[in-house]
Amino acid sequence: MGKLSDKIRAKESIRQIHTQYEYDKNIPEKGFYIQGKPALTQIDTSQVGEFVLICVRDALCSYDQDPAKVIAGKLNNARMIGQSGMYLSYSGYYKGASITVVSGGSGAPEMEMILYDYMEHTDAHTFLRVGGSGGFGDEVNPGDVVISSGAVRAEGMTRAYIDAGYPAASHYEVVCAMVEAAEKIGHPYHVGVTVSSDSDYVGGGRPGVGGYLQPENIEKAGIYNRAGCLNGDRESSAIITLSALFQRRGGSVCSVADNMCTGRKFSAGAGHNVAVDIALEGCAILKRMDEEKKGKPYWHPGLAQD
Repeated sequence: MGKLSDKIRAKESIRQIHTQYEYDKNIPEKGFYIQGKPALTQIDTSQVGEFVLICVRDALCSYDQDPAKVIAGKLNNARMIGQSGMYLSYSGYYKGASITVVSGGSGAPEMEMILYDYMEHTDAHTFLRVGGSGGFGDEVNPGDVVISSGAVRAEGMTRAYIDAGYPAASHYEVVCAMVEAAEKIGHPYHVGVTVSSDSDYVGGGRPGVGGYLQPENIEKAGIYNRAGCLNGDRESSAIITLSALFQRRGGSVCSVADNMCTGRKFSAGAGHNVAVDIALEGCAILKRMDEEKKGKPYWHPGLAQD
């Protein structure tokens, strides 16, 4: 496994950079291992599906148990394939699509660690953020679902990989499949831009401890609202950006729990089960699309198994 990462490793420009790196020989080529498994997730790489759903242990989504286990309950032949204390992973099938779901903590740095293990050691080709968010858009209500066409990279992690001008654009096939799934399910949804920031409070225009705010903080929500951004989270831009950099398909499907711009009040877990259903149905649709286009010139390079 890991043919896609090996293609990146084989690029002459990557090889040249490594010759200039003083500490290159001191660092394990494919990261750390524990008992023969990638250390951070400790996944059985042979059991990872083509599609990876990434969720966080978010109290606002009202999970009654670990979200990976919750979503695995919707899969056929689900089995646990990794447990590290930080991350929990299950694999199974949904309408013919081979799917892995992994849960962990929130934020872009947590996503980086999940994505490293999965992208370095497996050929999973589609990565999808599935979770909760807060609303910014005028028409976005608690319980609605947002399918991200792209994300504002307001977090810091992805800038370690590429400068801020690089777009966090969801893969068009992922967007099309998720829209088809949402239409099929018949739940209110929106397609547009998600804001991903490191700060869940002042960075998104919400007061911090004791009501703490600075003048620049009070502008945030209005700026995003006027720019037509639909919702905010802490993970979507990480998944979308790194998927594009490493020849995968990336996207995001999030439920909305409140909307501070319109004053629509918080409702824990509102719409989240539907967001999960849209993500699963969307993966089945992508699987069908992949089979239909297999071998054609516009076949996504991440799907090639040569």
